[in-house]
Amino acid sequence: MRPTPFWFAVAIALIALPAWAGSSTIVEAEGNACMGDDLSRKQTETQAMADAKRVAAESAATYVRSQSEVEDAMLTKDLIAAYSAAQVTVLEVLQKGWYRDQAAGDCFGMRIRTEVTPDEAAIARVAKKAGGGGIDDPTAPLAVKVWTSQEHYRPSERMQIYLKGNKPFYARVVYRQVDGAQIQLLPNPYRGANHFQGGVVYAIPGDGDRFDLDVSPPFGKESVSVYASTAPLGEVPTQEAGGVYVVEGDVGVRSRGIKLVASQGGSHTTPAAVEFAEEQAEMTTGP
Repeated sequence: MRPTPFWFAVAIALIALPAWAGSSTIVEAEGNACMGDDLSRKQTETQAMADAKRVAAESAATYVRSQSEVEDAMLTKDLIAAYSAAQVTVLEVLQKGWYRDQAAGDCFGMRIRTEVTPDEAAIARVAKKAGGGGIDDPTAPLAVKVWTSQEHYRPSERMQIYLKGNKPFYARVVYRQVDGAQIQLLPNPYRGANHFQGGVVYAIPGDGDRFDLDVSPPFGKESVSVYASTAPLGEVPTQEAGGVYVVEGDVGVRSRGIKLVASQGGSHTTPAAVEFAEEQAEMTTGP
């Protein structure tokens, strides 16, 4: 399938995913470790990485707590617990190196950019206690949802994708074809806005778009991914193809290249972090 002006043949059936399931926090953190008498240089570097990941998880929990307006003490406690047991993924090592500490001797330090994903079971409990309203609750962590009215589309049928978030967010919507091609549906050459309001359902195609989504060969299993954040997403190289963009490379990694800025409020500084959410919906097409 190839995109052409005013129309774009695709085959889609989106299944909605639970709110908060793809929520995470992108944060930068520093870690340090010293050799002492017991550690090798390699062990010291490993400990510095572990320290940086620990700091990242703690910073993410602090950030989520600072951004949350949840007044229920138990609910807030569960939310923080979900981040305390989080998975920390290193997106980029920003700085690293050995240095000499007068008291501790040879030490190793690093600064990393990470994605902190809360424990899935714990975040599910939070959503349940909140009444399952994560996608409608602007005080909850960023959550996005994609869906259509059908789960399977037949040849020549036309469909729309729907997008919704629980709070204002920036987003990129990418469709992956059977042949592996990645098509960026939003933003596109004629609908450049990438910022969306929370609580509002957006249609794709919608006002300003110059393509339709018509089912045509080749048929099979495809997907749509939504990358969303409370700050502008990282840049992705694009090539205009009619009413859409063709993109190459790892869109997820590039989208996570968000510029982080710490904010000063009162007597404390909120960690340099942003909320991030990724949702993917698989699709099937054919007779």
